[in-house]
Amino acid sequence: MYKIRVILDSKEDVIRTILVGDSISLESFHLSIAKSFGFEGQEMASFYRTDNEWNQGEEIPLFNMEEAGTGICMHNCTLSETLPQENDKLIYVYDFLKMWTFYVEVIEISTENKENLPQIILSVGEIPEKAPDKEFIADKLEDPFADDDNDDEYGHFDDDFDYNEY
Repeated sequence: MYKIRVILDSKEDVIRTILVGDSISLESFHLSIAKSFGFEGQEMASFYRTDNEWNQGEEIPLFNMEEAGTGICMHNCTLSETLPQENDKLIYVYDFLKMWTFYVEVIEISTENKENLPQIILSVGEIPEKAPDKEFIADKLEDPFADDDNDDEYGHFDDDFDYNEY
């Protein structure tokens, strides 16, 4: 049995601690998370492997996205294979239009068998009316066109040139 903490990436504390069986698929786990936060589970979602610093890694999508064969997806990944140790982490994104983002962490793994799983054993906070805004900031890259020497080969380009004339 797994005890897993799921935290919404928001300013307010919105946390669920869920007990689940270790042999469930990530697809079933996805539905458990979605329902524990009041969603129906009908939207696209993905888990992302992550390191201890929450750096996003390999995607585990809801559905197989491979053209041929069986690629990785939630249906063919079990919780015990994906999160084999305590403190293992995943990032969970629900509804790609709204980008609800959650941090998932294994709190405890036990051999105890419990009935009626999954169970929510801790619920803190309410989900906001709308998904928190995400700010995607890329590292500043050098501008390859910033060098004025680029104009030398072709002459000076006139910024007032009207492309619509042609």
